[in-house]
Amino acid sequence: MTTGHRITIKKSDRPVRVVYAGQVLAESDRPLVLRETGCPDRYYIPAEDVRLDLLTPSGTRTYCPFKGTASYWSLPDAADLVWAYPEPKPDVAEIKDHLCFYEVEVM
Repeated sequence: MTTGHRITIKKSDRPVRVVYAGQVLAESDRPLVLRETGCPDRYYIPAEDVRLDLLTPSGTRTYCPFKGTASYWSLPDAADLVWAYPEPKPDVAEIKDHLCFYEVEVM
């Protein structure tokens, strides 16, 4: 990490749900919450709790110097709606096999 930059990952004590256009895309009582300097809290949901059958892999890739290279998935009318780090950097290894959405309902 660079000076002043920090990432923490903890098990959330609250379940989350992701709904898009009335369709539940994910629901989990075991998400991780990732807090990163300068960024909003992000909930990483285990892949088993995500409706991957509704999502299509995207060709988009982005790189974060702290987390690694992200892969994205889309819906027909929502490009790059969800992302994951298939091979996260060691400091954030807990997010492997978890997906993250921009909009999450915390229950």
